[in-house]
Amino acid sequence: MECVLGVVGRDFAVVAADTSAVQSILVHKTDEDKVLVLDSHKLMGASGEPGDRVQFTEFIQKNLHLYQFRNNIPLSTAATANFTRGELATALRKNPYSVNILLAGFDSDVGASMYYIDYIATFHKIEKGAFGYGSYFCLSLMDKLYRPDMSVEEAVDLVDKCIKEIRLRLVVAPQNFIIKIVDKDGAREYARRAYTSNSPSDAATVTA
Repeated sequence: MECVLGVVGRDFAVVAADTSAVQSILVHKTDEDKVLVLDSHKLMGASGEPGDRVQFTEFIQKNLHLYQFRNNIPLSTAATANFTRGELATALRKNPYSVNILLAGFDSDVGASMYYIDYIATFHKIEKGAFGYGSYFCLSLMDKLYRPDMSVEEAVDLVDKCIKEIRLRLVVAPQNFIIKIVDKDGAREYARRAYTSNSPSDAATVTA
C-alpha cells in the first residue's frame, strides 16, 4: 500500500512518501525513508519491492557521486533522469527492477523539475504525479487544485490534502509520511506527518 507523490511549484519541488515497510500482512517498521537525497539538489521518491527499491536508488545515488568525482561537475536533473531511465531499460531485458520513481531536482539554469519513471522505463517530465495505491485518490485532487505558480506553503497544503484523502479512503492506509523539498537552497527534509489518533482525519504535524 505504498504512496509516493510530488508537485513542482514556482521555484521548488516537493516529494512525499509513506514511511511504512510492509511484507504481506505485516508492518515491519513505520519510519522507512523512501525519499532519497541523491545529491545536494536532487530527490528520488521510490516505491516498489523493498529490495529492488533500496538497491536501485542507492545504485543511482552512488553513480551520481562517482560521476561528480570523476568530472568535477554534477549531472543535471534531466541527465540524471535519462541515466536512471537507461539503467531501468537495460535491466528490463535482463533482471528487471520492480521500482517506480519520482525524480525531482533544481538546476540554476532551468529551475525546479520533476520526472516520472516507472518499472518498465516509461519516462515523462511532469509537474505533478503519484505512484502506488494512493495515486487513485491523489491525482484527481492534484488535477483540481494544482497550479504551476504555487508557493511552498500551498504545495505542502496540497500534499496534506492528499495524505488526508489516503487515510480516509484507502482500506489499509499507511500511518506516517515524510515530506522533502528541493529548491535553490538544496534538498532537505521539510516535515513529517505522523498518525496519532483513532480518527483518520486527524494527524500530528512534526516539522523538521
